[in-house]
Amino acid sequence: MPEVEAGGPRRRGRERQAAGPRSLLPEQKPFRQPRMNYAPTKVVSDDELESIHLASLRILSDYGMDFLLPEARDLLAKAGAKITDNRVRFDPEMVLETIKTCPSEFKLHARNPDHTLNIGGNWMAFGSVASPPNFMELDGTRHAGNRQNFQDLLKLVQMFNIVHFTAGYPVEPVDLHASIRHIECSYDMLTMTDKAIHCYSLGRQRNQDVLEMSRIARQVSPETLDKEPSVFSIINSSSPLRLDIPMLQGIMEFSSRNQIIIITPFTLAGAMAPITLAGALAQQNAEALAGMVFTQLVRPGAPVAYGGFTSNVDMQSGAPAFGTPEYMRTAMAGGQLARRYNVPYRSSNVCAANALDAQAAYESVFSLWGAIQGGVNVLMHGAGWMEGGLHASLEKFVLDADLLAMVAAYLEPIVVDEATLAHEAIGQVGPGGHYFGVQHTQDRFRDAFYKPILSDWRNYESWEEAGKPTTDQKARQLAQAYLDGYEKPAMDPAIIEELDAFRARRLAEGGVATDF
Repeated sequence: MPEVEAGGPRRRGRERQAAGPRSLLPEQKPFRQPRMNYAPTKVVSDDELESIHLASLRILSDYGMDFLLPEARDLLAKAGAKITDNRVRFDPEMVLETIKTCPSEFKLHARNPDHTLNIGGNWMAFGSVASPPNFMELDGTRHAGNRQNFQDLLKLVQMFNIVHFTAGYPVEPVDLHASIRHIECSYDMLTMTDKAIHCYSLGRQRNQDVLEMSRIARQVSPETLDKEPSVFSIINSSSPLRLDIPMLQGIMEFSSRNQIIIITPFTLAGAMAPITLAGALAQQNAEALAGMVFTQLVRPGAPVAYGGFTSNVDMQSGAPAFGTPEYMRTAMAGGQLARRYNVPYRSSNVCAANALDAQAAYESVFSLWGAIQGGVNVLMHGAGWMEGGLHASLEKFVLDADLLAMVAAYLEPIVVDEATLAHEAIGQVGPGGHYFGVQHTQDRFRDAFYKPILSDWRNYESWEEAGKPTTDQKARQLAQAYLDGYEKPAMDPAIIEELDAFRARRLAEGGVATDF
């Protein structure tokens, strides 16, 4: 049995492994959102895309979708949907007319205005891992997540400029009771980071609590909050073709307050969706459209994004597979569909690897390639996701942050002007020379290229002399160094006092009712 201290199992592997002060950490580019400067990849033709669109409208018309919240069905009935028990069937024209009010771009406001995000267009925002139930310690010990693990991952969210928002609980802190977990976690997210945050839609009161805490942290009025989206929520349909009560309550609470909803069907081909990619995409699209319609019935113009999460399963074990060729193709097709409806697109950086190995790297690269070339606007699980979402890893967070920074560098346009064409430098070097010493190189050598923090470009002999460091070893050392270098972002003491008062009152009230 592991030793136990307040907050859960004792943290292991936290010896200072080559960790230095903050000033010795690798240099980073400033906080900045990348932009998609290339044309997104089309994996289906325009005609094929239209076929998927029409097939999804036919699904909603012929079969419909279950909406388990009576209030939601009442609202849909008033808009002309056909209701039978829980089943809601949609007229295609009603769907297309209703989603016309979906905005194509909007902002996600952070408590630090410098970290407010543009969502939509060709803007990209990268988020942390979210929702794993387990955590991998730096010594390889895997256990259920606790608040200390949660806070350590938040430290990395704050430390890496390439991670733009907290995508949810970077690991589920199961030592916090479910009735008050959202209060404590939101408090940590708002005080330990100054970046944009997410709220789980698990009942109305949780949404209301997180929204009020965000309002306090930003020090804005309720009216301003309703004009400035400050929290987002992922709404997962229970595929196939169902939206449950907590998800629908989340839409009603957030859309009515002009907060961001990202509709994301959980469609795994062969399990919760047809085994063919075209069929899985048609079902994904039907569920996404139904959710988008509902947001606009709650409040026309409420910010909403289209989420794609279609992948495949191992047909022998039933286990989800990620970072596969199928995932890449559906990620790009999802982007095409989002652009078809002129709404922002959400995708993910995911893998099914159990350890920080070659599988973890290549599946994440494949996932990222599908998302980026799909024109993703909101990238969930950008850093730290492992084991198909079953555990979060500090080392993987570092690896993914490196990959995300490389993606951002790839998206930078090539500057072509008189200076960069280097005509004089070419003349100075002439045939058979080299460019190391010329002024043109000296003026630019520090910022000429992206510098990966994990790649080792030494020759074999010098690498051997250094002890043959491997990627997982370097990631472990850097993870510890970033934890040691963390500094809590500044917050006005008066704001902390107000947050503390709200938190204390809600904790004293018991948070929210639970069934366990």
